Amino acid sequence: MPPIFVITGQLSAGKSTIAGALLEHFTFGYHIDVDGIREMVTSGRASPLEWNDETTRQFDLAIEASAALARVYGTAGFAVAIEGGLDPAAIEQALAGVGMADRLIGIVLHPRLEVALQRNRDRRTKHFDTSILEGVMREIDGDLASQPDRPGWHVLDNSDEPIEATVQRVLSIAR
Repeated sequence: MPPIFVITGQLSAGKSTIAGALLEHFTFGYHIDVDGIREMVTSGRASPLEWNDETTRQFDLAIEASAALARVYGTAGFAVAIEGGLDPAAIEQALAGVGMADRLIGIVLHPRLEVALQRNRDRRTKHFDTSILEGVMREIDGDLASQPDRPGWHVLDNSDEPIEATVQRVLSIAR
């Protein structure tokens, strides 16, 4: 059965871009954007910019829904890429809960901070001033740098390489 890639990491690390490009290498690919699922909440959506208990609940629901979608499409023979700012333990637990943990390939994209900050400044896909994310990005960078290696997860610095080079590194991990 094809893998279930989970791609997390720094903001502006290229998670969505890598997920889409990666899935082009499979006959059937399904891209799950955890933020996109969370943003489907049409009323009462909690903002991650003002974190509270409801924000946590909505992110947990999006992770649970992502795992359910991964089961549906993964069981049907699709390679799946789940991407977003994810806690590895939470997505591992959610995939285990739907019987898909054995297909998980964890990828943490961690470009150098100055590269991620520049990518964030250059983004045109957000409908808000992305400079408000810079403080959070600095915190995430510190968190990523201080986390110990987690079994089954691969930290990739994709600062200085084209998208396809990162995709090839991920594919080599999956083999």
